[in-house]
Amino acid sequence: MKDDQVARLHERLAARAELCPVTFGEGRRFELWDLASLAEGALGVCVDPESLTVSSEKRWRLRLGSEGREHRHDDDFRRRYWICSPGGGRGGPMGTIAVDTWPVGVGAVRISSLYVHPVARRQGLASAALDMVYDACRAEGLHGFRLDTYWTWQPTVRYYLGRGLWVTSWKHALGLARLSYLPRYEVRENEEGEVTFLVADTEGQLVPLLVAGSDGGRLRLRETERYRRMREERDAVRVYARSTLALHLAVRGRPLVRGEEEWAKAHWSCDIGEPEGLAYKIGVFERVAREGDGGWRVRTAVFRPCDADARKFGCGPGREFG
Repeated sequence: MKDDQVARLHERLAARAELCPVTFGEGRRFELWDLASLAEGALGVCVDPESLTVSSEKRWRLRLGSEGREHRHDDDFRRRYWICSPGGGRGGPMGTIAVDTWPVGVGAVRISSLYVHPVARRQGLASAALDMVYDACRAEGLHGFRLDTYWTWQPTVRYYLGRGLWVTSWKHALGLARLSYLPRYEVRENEEGEVTFLVADTEGQLVPLLVAGSDGGRLRLRETERYRRMREERDAVRVYARSTLALHLAVRGRPLVRGEEEWAKAHWSCDIGEPEGLAYKIGVFERVAREGDGGWRVRTAVFRPCDADARKFGCGPGREFG
């Protein structure tokens, strides 16, 4: 039944003037746009996908290492679309997006290859494409979409957080989602530097769940009474509120570690959960990015403790753990 739902979802997307399905013979061109997206995210270099030659493509793939390899056999697993101008496909593609052909998790679809050409940005094209996928999901009885991105791709991470996506995983990469059972949220910072995570209740009113501050270079996390009333351990809002706030703190360069006891248990949350788990995985993500055969650029706003605190937490001097 859910496969039929996803098939109808793609019928809805293909009918939109702003999304043009990639046709037979265009796969190669789409792969070059994927390569440009990877080069910008991993290396911070803008590449015009329409100007890539055979020799320049090879150079970029060699520079990107294993991540720059072509993946040509995924047409059965996802449908690929060109993002076009709001008036339709006139003037050529302005971006790309791909949507899987089967559901993941509980009634959601996975998105990948979201990219907008540099000259077409700041027009709301990516946001409109995400909204179209979400609306099509809801129209077919699905909860919404999930996507992955890399911690070191900071502009992308900040974009998705700005769009209000929830953080649902950091197992292999940062997993984010827009799902109907996760309400709208806001993150507010006051003059004292405290960061509050609020969610919309059934009446649309924003209520605070978690408040984060810093004390001597360590995280101070306070749960509100509303949050404490969420007794079910598997309540999605309860779990994902902590992880989503943690990522918002991380991109602000705020501490993620509360103390030695919590840091000792950080590996327990290496898939999702406590802010220390994200701190632990950030170290892994950045190490892999630096040491991989492509040598990705690592330029993030992660809090750096003093050397004394770093040694307390079992880290080397200057280790970016939170």
